[in-house]
Amino acid sequence: MDNLKRYLGFLWMLAGPVILIALIAIAAKNIDINGTTDISKPIPWIIIISIFTPVAIGLTIFGWYAWKGEYDKEQ
Repeated sequence: MDNLKRYLGFLWMLAGPVILIALIAIAAKNIDINGTTDISKPIPWIIIISIFTPVAIGLTIFGWYAWKGEYDKEQ
């Protein structure tokens, strides 16, 4: 079980930055000055990215600690 926690920790470490980069890439693709829909306006994207950035950082830190074995059961 401890090995599973470590492998999942590595997954969480990778997931945080990957999801954040994907959000920024999708935002850059969808933002259009002449767009009329909400998805093409920059304000919702700024809000979404600013809310998710600390979540992604926390996910990465959590993954780091799990990968290093901080959550292993002590015997």
